[in-house]
Formats: sequence, structure tokens, C-alpha cells
Amino acid sequence: MPGTRGPHRTSMLVAALGALVVVTACGTGGGGGDDEGDGRTIRIGYQAFPSGDLIVKEKGLLEKALPDHTIKWIKFDSGATINTAFVAGSVDLAAIGSSPVARGLSEPLNIPYQVTWVLDVAGDNEALVARDGSGIKDVKDLAGRKVATPFSSTSHYSLLAALDKSGVDASKVDLLDLEPQDIVAAWSRGDIDAAYVWLPTLDELGKTGKTLVSSRELAAAGKPTLDLGVASTAFIKKQPEVVTAWRKAQAQALDLIHDDPSAAAEAVGKQLGVSPQDAAAQLKQGIFLKPADQADDKWLGRPGQVGGLAENLRSAAEFLAGQKQIPAAPELSELEKAVYVEGLSDAVSR
Repeated sequence: MPGTRGPHRTSMLVAALGALVVVTACGTGGGGGDDEGDGRTIRIGYQAFPSGDLIVKEKGLLEKALPDHTIKWIKFDSGATINTAFVAGSVDLAAIGSSPVARGLSEPLNIPYQVTWVLDVAGDNEALVARDGSGIKDVKDLAGRKVATPFSSTSHYSLLAALDKSGVDASKVDLLDLEPQDIVAAWSRGDIDAAYVWLPTLDELGKTGKTLVSSRELAAAGKPTLDLGVASTAFIKKQPEVVTAWRKAQAQALDLIHDDPSAAAEAVGKQLGVSPQDAAAQLKQGIFLKPADQADDKWLGRPGQVGGLAENLRSAAEFLAGQKQIPAAPELSELEKAVYVEGLSDAVSR
């Protein structure tokens, strides 16, 4: 719950996770686990936000690269549900935000997965928006108001960072844990005053709302967030060649975003159910690396020299610990082990 603090919250988190594992393993967005162990079915968790991941899916790049495998795409609404699916053993690879990854690598979850890719760096594609007529002019006005965000997501992290930066005690804000589609419904009913969320939901809220702060601004203030590709450690050890194929497909998608924006927008638009023009506008709001940048010291790095991504995850975990969202941040050395750099340079070279 948003106002709960301390060890009691941790025990509640463990209990809630146990219940969620049952729901996620059996319901939609979880994968079911029925294909686990056959070695030929790859279960990929994805989210409907503008990224190269949607291009890979729309164009069937992974299916073309791995014709002897069955690619099973499973849609999720947030990083929290993806974390639950990894605990349940229901996914092999997934697109997930850096904040839920930091949480997943920390106590009490300790999920055995590793970061394999940087999908994007959050810019104006995630933001805090106040509803027109709410009387909210800046972040300081959120005290005592109802603010929605998907808990354990990059937006949740950024919302807490925005409140902290503005000197607003998060316990004084009525924080509501809502998935993106539920935020739209609550917004239209007037049940919430503000929301921190990502595209394409963000565009919908922006029609009747005012942006207070974006993730681009928070990144400049030292609280960057990213969307990452992760894979279970067991899957990486068992099928490293599949991870390489997945990386190469993601590299193709990033090249398309940079070299042929119109084709990229068309593919993303089909996946999001929006026009190519709207998809193009949404893609411009994110920050996308060039494939070769993945192996840069600033990001994933290379064998023997893990990049700055580990520091980013450490910073996120420390902030979450300070906000009593997790008991403590893992050591940097542990987070470095969670960044998978083997074979990365070969996967991103043209």
C-alpha cells in the first residue's frame, strides 16, 4: 500500500507476490509456463510502449532469425507483473523498466535475471500530468491529492523522485496503484487529480491535462530511467545463441528507428493501433541508442568492464531503499553480475 513503511511492508510484499504468482501463472499476461523446458518455445514478455521491441514483434525479426523455434509473445501492462512472471518461471525474455529491474534484483525478490539490452532512455515519453480543472499548477500542489501510477514501474520511481525533488512528503499524497488502461478510465471519471505514466496513455491524458514534469527533466536532475531487455539467467546459460539472435533483432530495430523513421513508425503504429504519424511523434519523445552504443562504458559495457548501467541500477535501488520500497540496495558488485555483456559486441556490430 502507498502509505505503508518498514518491515511490515516487506512481509506484505512477499505475501502479495505469492498471490500474484498464482494469478500471473494462470491468467492473461503470464505465459502459463506450459512450454517451459521444451527448448524450442521462447516466451517473450512485451509492453505496448513505442520502442524497437514492437518493431521486432511486428516485423517478425526473431521468427525469421530462429525458424526452428516458436516465438510466444506475451503482453504485460507493467514491470511489476513481468517481475511476477519471472518469479513464476513464465517468461524467458522481457522488456521492463530499470526501476522494476532494480527492485527485482533486490530483497525480497532476488529474481535470477540479467540485463541484456537498453531499449530506450526515458525522455518525454513518460511524464507527470495534472488533470484540467484540478487546480494543480506544479508538483508541490500534489499534497493531499489523488495521484495514480503503476506501482513498481519506472513511472512510480519517477513520481517519487519528482515529489522528493519538490520537497513533498510522499505519505501526504494519496498514491493509487493503477495500470495504464485503468488510469485512463479513472481520469475520464474525474476520480484522480494527476497521473505519472508512459506513452501511449500519456498522449491520451495530455488532451485534457497539463504536464508538470517529464522523465527527461528528472534524468537531467540525476534520476534517469530506462527501458531494458532482461533474460532469466537459466535461459541465458541454456540458450546463449537465442539471446544473441534477440540482440541482433533489436539492433535491426534500432537501426530502423535511426535510418528509416517512417518505416519504424509504421511498424510501431500497427502494434499500438495508432496512425504512423502519431507513432512517429511518440518515437521522437524517447531516446534511442545506436546499436554499437550498447557496449559503451556508459551503458552495458564489455567483458571485464561492466558499464555504467550497473551504477544506474544501484542508484535506483538506493533511492527505492530510501523511500522504504525495498529493505536495502544490493552491492554494486552484485548488480554488475546482473549485466550480461558476453557476446554483446558481436551482436551489435554491422
